[in-house]
Order: sequence, then structure tokens, then C-alpha cells
Amino acid sequence: MNLTPYIEHTLLHPDAQVFRIEELCQEAIEHNFYGVCIQGCHLPRAAELLEGSQVTLGTVVGFPQGAMSTEAKRCEALSYIQSGAQEIDMVINMGWFKSGDLSKTILDIATVKYAIGDIVLKVIIETSFLTDQEKQLAAHCVIEGGADYVKTSTGFMGGGATIDDIKLLSKAVDGKVKIKASGGIKTPDFATALIMAGAHKLGTSSGVSLITQKT
Repeated sequence: MNLTPYIEHTLLHPDAQVFRIEELCQEAIEHNFYGVCIQGCHLPRAAELLEGSQVTLGTVVGFPQGAMSTEAKRCEALSYIQSGAQEIDMVINMGWFKSGDLSKTILDIATVKYAIGDIVLKVIIETSFLTDQEKQLAAHCVIEGGADYVKTSTGFMGGGATIDDIKLLSKAVDGKVKIKASGGIKTPDFATALIMAGAHKLGTSSGVSLITQKT
């Protein structure tokens, strides 16, 4: 399987230096990856490097805990779009969700989506914190909030994408939103299996390795 159209080449470590962001963008262009996903402070430089390419520039909002105010998330998302972001990955408010306050959880998502309009919004539900029933319920919140994707993990809270979770989410969303698998995707066989299970995009810091490893 050609993995390149699925890969969002990712570097979100807080100590990532500018030269590594530049390398990430050049690698994404060279290998025709779908996109890159970086911290918001690096967007202006990445936008310069990716200008004229087909690589999509994505960033994260409310990362990695998702526990800030909805207004803070809205303002962060709008600021990043002004800096060149073409897609937004936001973190669900886990405290509200685990408390059973689904209305606030949905409004948190809907507020950001309304603010950014046609810009693609992916919502990270942090599957390692959730039971299977909660994963299905979180996926419902993502749909109700009007987002475009449900995403498995930040990669910073333990756990990561699993084939079982992608199958579960695929059944739960029933085609109403797409699925982004992220966290721990390091081999081409695993990446392929995630896609076959229903993932539409792969967030990984191992993009180059995935397409150069021998299966």
C-alpha cells in the first residue's frame, strides 16, 4: 500500500528546534506526504517552506490536555489560521466529558468549528483514557459538534492508536466523520492495518521510516 497520501508528518515535542521543523517540511515535500502537524509557534516558518507545495499545514489546539476554556481554544484556532494553518487538531475537554457533561463537551467542539468554518477540524479524544463505551460516546460528541474527524490520541498521554479502537470508532461514526489514527505508528505493517481497519489519516513522527522500511 502507498502510505504517503495518509501520512501527517508530525513533530509536536515542546523542545523541537526550528531546524527540525524545516527538515520535517522538506521531508513532507520530498515524499509527497498528505501533510505536516506542528506546534502553532512554528506555523509562519512552515507556511513559508510549504508555499506552492501540495502538503497541508496542520497544528494543534488545546494541546495536549484540552482543559483550557472554550474561548481560549477558539482564539488559539483563529490565531493559527491567520498564521497559515489549514487544518486544526483540537483536544477534547476530558474533564467535562468524564463528568458526563456532554453538552459542554459538544459546545467546546462546536464553538471552535463554527469559528474556523470550512477549515478541517479533528478532535482528539485520547482513547487510552476511555472505556469502549466512552469511546463511542466521545465519537458521538465529535459528530454532534460538527467536526470533520475523530482522532485517537495526542501521543503525549500514554497509549496510542490500536486496530481495535479504529474498528470500534469506524463502526461508531458510521461514515459521519473521518478517523485519524495517531500515537505509536512506527511500522508499515501496522500503518497499513490501521488504514484497512478504517483510518483515513495517520499522525506519526515516523513518516519517512514508514515508507522506507522493508515489510
